Amino acid sequence: MCGILAVFDSAAGKDLRTKAIKCSKKLRHRGPDWSGYRVHENRHAFGHERLSIIDPVSGAQPLVSTDGTTTLCVNGEIYNHKDLRADNSSYEFATGSDCEVIIPLYQSTKDDPKVWLNKLRGMFAFVLFDASSGEYLVARDHVGICPLYIGWGADGSIWFASEFKALEEVCARYECFPPGEYFLGSTKKFTRWYTPAWTNRELIPKKPLVLKELREQFEAAVVRRMMSDVPWGVLLSGGLDSSLVASIASRNLTQRSPGDTAAGDKAWYPALHSFSVGLEGSPDLKAAKVVADKLGTIHHAFVFTVEEGIDAVHDVIYHLETYDVTTIRAATPMFLMSRKIKAMGIKMVLSGEGADEVFGGYLYFHKAPNAKEFHQECVDKVLGLHQFDCLRANKSTMSWGVEARVPFLDVDFLEYAMSIDPEEKLIVDGRIEKNCLRAAFDTPDDPYLPKDILWRQKEQFSDGVGYGWIDHLKATAEAEVSDQQFASAECRFPHNPPQSKEAYYIRQIFATHFPGLSAAKTVPGGPSIACSTAKAVEWDESFKKFGTGGECSGRSVLGVHQDDYSETVK
Repeated sequence: MCGILAVFDSAAGKDLRTKAIKCSKKLRHRGPDWSGYRVHENRHAFGHERLSIIDPVSGAQPLVSTDGTTTLCVNGEIYNHKDLRADNSSYEFATGSDCEVIIPLYQSTKDDPKVWLNKLRGMFAFVLFDASSGEYLVARDHVGICPLYIGWGADGSIWFASEFKALEEVCARYECFPPGEYFLGSTKKFTRWYTPAWTNRELIPKKPLVLKELREQFEAAVVRRMMSDVPWGVLLSGGLDSSLVASIASRNLTQRSPGDTAAGDKAWYPALHSFSVGLEGSPDLKAAKVVADKLGTIHHAFVFTVEEGIDAVHDVIYHLETYDVTTIRAATPMFLMSRKIKAMGIKMVLSGEGADEVFGGYLYFHKAPNAKEFHQECVDKVLGLHQFDCLRANKSTMSWGVEARVPFLDVDFLEYAMSIDPEEKLIVDGRIEKNCLRAAFDTPDDPYLPKDILWRQKEQFSDGVGYGWIDHLKATAEAEVSDQQFASAECRFPHNPPQSKEAYYIRQIFATHFPGLSAAKTVPGGPSIACSTAKAVEWDESFKKFGTGGECSGRSVLGVHQDDYSETVK
């Protein structure tokens, strides 16, 4: 994972390189290992701030094709790069970088980017320039795991960057680059390349649930992400999702000889390290310790205080580029933990984001009236992840140069899991949320996790780190924001006005960093909280209070899941 920047058709002339470097420097936290820049005819420029995970010796970017015509800047990882290299063996590769395979894929199938983009298995945002034709192509991965923004300069230039802070001074306006799409310089238009059947909300899947297949599909997704040439670990909250990731990673380390990685190369860091964060005595710290002891990981529990959390909020908002309340709540502990992880020399972690969207794990899914609406809400949630959990996981870790990989959002696993008949995911007849996923890994003869973890009740991350964190954040906002200020919120913030004092407090900080309207518009509108979408209110009127400044954490709906299945948890 890195930071990328590109500009096309600039009128800056000989000053373009200096201008591009100045913008690219704002992304250096994403790639502290090396900086690379390239300028073409004083009209186009490319910047790359590198975090070296694969081939740290020779994989510096921008990458240039052997014939000198194609320039490539990538933020991300291509997990199936070895297979793709074998398929393009006639191309003379110059590095061991996993990203270099994009060049021969492009050169062999220029007329239809959809064909070769769908061959990639990974997370990515990249800019590719073909000097032989003057064409450029910019693309973002299937669900937006890697961030990317597009901006338009007053001189007619078009800019692209991993974070919009790099575009503020040079673009008259900018916006989020849509996931699963590519942009061509010749047409100046977006085209969708990721179009699996499950993204059609009206097609309700009917694939039967086969627990063994589900388990094997997810195991493959985790193992694929164990590819690394540098020290790595796992984030471990003690909840179902991160615990399954940690369990599978642990198994696949111990089942091989100590000197082998998933890719078959020599490992630099054969012991599995796990990391958790929370207030003293928090639920996640306790549960994570249980899982770590069971799995035998080298575990690191980081304790933070509410004061340290408040001290970090300004930096968190700057790095995440959002004022969404639940995102900032959850990102702050993750931001603090990532700094500790970086200090230990770890450069990559596996994480559990995406499971709740794929399997309907949020607590309001208990109220889904039927399988069709359950599935449609899952589709909407997955396709909206780039604005919430993907943004949080990527930017809070990359603030300190740590890469987060998310196996639940693997292309092949998504295709499989989102094609399962949603009747199997419904929370009915005593089922717990994500019941089918739990059941797939409930193997008594060879257990992946202790029963009390495998069937542990859902905790929002911002709650699991310790309930006092949210309480203190809200109390701080109450003290900082006057009644008069809040009453006039629509006057100060006419676009997407804050719905609570906590939201006002966060929005106010955001505005000090990013005062422009383009910045405000990159954040989704309305009270975007996991437990109070419009669909949740439609399913149950009691959720309406969560969208009007009420409590939006997991404990506010704890009664839902405790009442529904507390007697049936295994």
